[in-house]
Amino acid sequence: MLFPLMVFSAYGDTIPDYDNPYAPIFTDKTVYTWTDKVKMSIVAPSWNSDKFLINSIGGNADHPINISTREHSLDQYRFTETDVNSGIFNAEITLTGFSHDATGDGKIDTTPRTFGSGPTTGFLEVDRDSGITISFEFADGVILTKSVPVSWNLGTIEFSKDFFFTNDPIMVIVNDLDMNLNPEALDHIPVQISSNSDMAGIEVNAIETSESSGIFMATFFPSQTSPSSGNRLYSVIGDNIIAKYNDHTLPKPYSISDNLLIETLTQIDSSVLSIDRLENSSILLSDSLGNPLQTLSANNQVQIVGSITNDQNFIQKFVYVFQVKNSDNSIESISWIQGEISSNKILNVSQSWSPPNSGEYKIETFVWKSFNDPIALSSPNSKLIRVE
Repeated sequence: MLFPLMVFSAYGDTIPDYDNPYAPIFTDKTVYTWTDKVKMSIVAPSWNSDKFLINSIGGNADHPINISTREHSLDQYRFTETDVNSGIFNAEITLTGFSHDATGDGKIDTTPRTFGSGPTTGFLEVDRDSGITISFEFADGVILTKSVPVSWNLGTIEFSKDFFFTNDPIMVIVNDLDMNLNPEALDHIPVQISSNSDMAGIEVNAIETSESSGIFMATFFPSQTSPSSGNRLYSVIGDNIIAKYNDHTLPKPYSISDNLLIETLTQIDSSVLSIDRLENSSILLSDSLGNPLQTLSANNQVQIVGSITNDQNFIQKFVYVFQVKNSDNSIESISWIQGEISSNKILNVSQSWSPPNSGEYKIETFVWKSFNDPIALSSPNSKLIRVE
C-alpha cells in the first residue's frame, strides 16, 4: 500500500479528459532487486467509468498498460480498481531475474520467465542492471510512463552483539536483498561459522525473517566441553567467532561472475570479571629437584615456582609472566609460559633463574589473557628475596 495515494480524490467521470491527462503511476520501491515483487498503482479518476463497479484498465489493445525491460515485456497488463469509485488501480508482478548461481553451489537458483495478464499473475525477466518501465496509454497518442531501476546490492553480515557470554545463544544476521529469491517463501543462506579453537567450524542455515525481507538469521551455541557439531561450535573464553558467506550477486563495478567473501566477528566472554577468573598463588623457590630453598647464592640456579587455579567452569587460555627486579628497580630477568588450563584445575608453572649478584631482588608474577590482549586474569603476586 502506497501512503501517498491516500491524498488523491476519486471521481466518477465516464470519459477521460484527453486535454488534461491525469494518471500518475506509483511503485512501492524506488529501486528493485532482480527477484522482487513489484507493486504498482495508477491514480486515474477519469477511468473510473462506473462509480458503482470495480473497474479495470490496461487489459486491451485500445489503451494498454505495458510493463517492460529492455528485452522482455508484459503487454496489455490489467490493473483493477482498489474499491468501488476509488479511481485508484493496482497491480503487481514478480521479477524472475536471469539464469544465475546465486549461492555458489554450481546450481542455477532462478527460473526466468515472462508471462501473465494481471493484475497479480505477471512474471517478468530482468537483468542485473536493468530497469522496469510502466507505460499507460491514457488516451489516443497520450502515453504516461514511470521507470524504476533494477540492480544488485552488496550484502552485509553481523552478529547481534559485540560479544557473547559462554551460555548465550549466538545470533548472526545477513542482510542481502538479492537473496530474496522467492518473494512468496522464506529463502535461506548457508553461513560458515568458526572460532580460534575450531577453524573448520560449522555451517548454519540462515532463514529469511519474512517472505520478502531479504534479512536472514541463524542461531547457534558455543560449547567449551563438546566438539563442534550441528548448531554447536567449540570455542573457549577469549575466542573470536567468525561468520562469513560468499556474496555471488554483486553490484557494479563487479562483474556478474564475481563473488566476494563477506565476514564479521564477535567474541566469547564470561560474565565473571577478568581479574577474578584465575587465582595466582604465592611464589615458591626451589632447586632443580623441587626441594624448597632457604638461602640463595649468587650465580646458583633457582626455580621460581608459581601456581594458578581455575575455579571457573570453562577452559581458559593464559600467559604467565615472571619478572625479576634488582634493588635499583631495574628488570634483571623476564620470562613467560603460555598455555591453557581446564576448568576446576590447579596448574604449577616454573622458570629457572640465576641471581647475578648478591643483594635484594623482587620477583613478580602476572597472569594475562594473552600478549595481544594483556588483560589481567588475576591480581599480580610479588616476593622479596635476599641473595647472599
